[in-house]
Amino acid sequence: MSKSFLLGVDQGSSGSRALIVDEAGTVHGYAYHPLARLHPRPDWVEQDPEAVAAGVTAVITEAIGKAGIHPNQIAACGLTCQRNTEFVWDARDGRPLSNAITWQDLRTRALVKEVESSPFATEAKRRLGYAPGAYMTALHLKWRMEHETAVRQAAKSGYLRIGQSALWLVTALGQANGHMMDSSLVQATGLYDFRARQYWGEWLDWLGVPLAALPEAVPTLHQFGTINVESPKGETAVVPVTAMIGDQQAALFGHGCRIPGDAESTHGTAAYVKVFLGDNIPYQEHINVYNAWHLGDRQTYCLEAPTTVIGAAIRWMRDNARFIDDYEDIERLATAVADSGGVMFVPAFTGLDAPYNDPNARATLLGMTLGTTRNHIVRAFLEALGYQLRAIKETIARDAGVTMGQMLVGGGVSTSDIACQIQADMLNIPILRPTFAETTAWAAALLAGLQAQVWPDVNSLPPLPGTHHRFDPCPVPPRDLEEGYGRWQQAIRLIQSWQ
Repeated sequence: MSKSFLLGVDQGSSGSRALIVDEAGTVHGYAYHPLARLHPRPDWVEQDPEAVAAGVTAVITEAIGKAGIHPNQIAACGLTCQRNTEFVWDARDGRPLSNAITWQDLRTRALVKEVESSPFATEAKRRLGYAPGAYMTALHLKWRMEHETAVRQAAKSGYLRIGQSALWLVTALGQANGHMMDSSLVQATGLYDFRARQYWGEWLDWLGVPLAALPEAVPTLHQFGTINVESPKGETAVVPVTAMIGDQQAALFGHGCRIPGDAESTHGTAAYVKVFLGDNIPYQEHINVYNAWHLGDRQTYCLEAPTTVIGAAIRWMRDNARFIDDYEDIERLATAVADSGGVMFVPAFTGLDAPYNDPNARATLLGMTLGTTRNHIVRAFLEALGYQLRAIKETIARDAGVTMGQMLVGGGVSTSDIACQIQADMLNIPILRPTFAETTAWAAALLAGLQAQVWPDVNSLPPLPGTHHRFDPCPVPPRDLEEGYGRWQQAIRLIQSWQ
């Protein structure tokens, strides 16, 4: 039986996805299952490791059924997953020691303040690639060592194992070849000096995390182990796991961003801008630097900038301010006016992210008159995203010497044509919106196929399925947007360090 199919699995914060593709890049089966998040306390966000494993098993089985193939036809599997959501288990039997703490959890906010006043504060950004925050696995682990007896005892006895969900899945669903993760996921733990390519020893000591519990950093393409898969008919197979990568890096790879300056932005709960750097590792004070992927002997890097909390701002406009009734209203209301009528909306509800990085800033609406309508405010919201993306672009060009050539977009807000056109005009680069949305699982499948030699090299990979809607910048940038960018910068200065 020909082994001509690849399995890509994306284990995320809200659910798990699986898709099956063939050598031509055609998707034959896709499935998604939601995953419950647990809230033992208001600011705590956890996941049940067993439920994560069961959910992934279910989506794989469903995808195989939809593809109409025998599991033996799957040549390899690639895994991508949410970052900074750590799983802890006992090396002797693989049983979880506690729930996973997700990147959305806020229990370690007090520890962030400790770090800021510690000797590590000045070194952390340069060594780790980003500043410590409550989302970080490193601080989750310090909290565990102080509060979870089972984890602390396992660490003392040498049986503690720590990993992101991709490594946990290989352990739970099959047989790992060793305790290892790809370099993008290892760096995302906040424990790894990515410039020195080793764990930061003094930082581990302060956190109380034993080095022996941590996974080895290996290339993105590697023989990670095997997982057991099953079809709806009960047919089984053992499938090698040959690729592993973080979800944001997978989105960048899946969109085909492999030339320095290629950019991708996901407009979801938050908006993340990622720019591929190639081999270059700049020091960035304002933008985070991450391992992208490690293929062959080449480790590549990317910049990543979180921007405004897009999803939260939309919910505020809908549920609190009642500017919109549903998501679809955004396009209709924003196109009902030629511009924002002088309104400036800075949606800094939880502070300002890159490139300003001011947690004390707060949201504001400026420039309203008696003639201001909700149409102007909704349009101002879309312009605000464009302004912040431009500020990020200028910061990257100034500090890293990297010029963004084009940007691919996905997520809820990107379905708005006017939002994409505003971004094209503000950034003065083409904006490409693909019709195919499952780029992370797609990337995992492609990477698995590279290691399994389904394709000889990156240049031989099939293109993303579907088409791209292209938004080109206006030859002459709209005057109102240029003037608006100046007012945006004024507004930023007004709200910074708001008390």
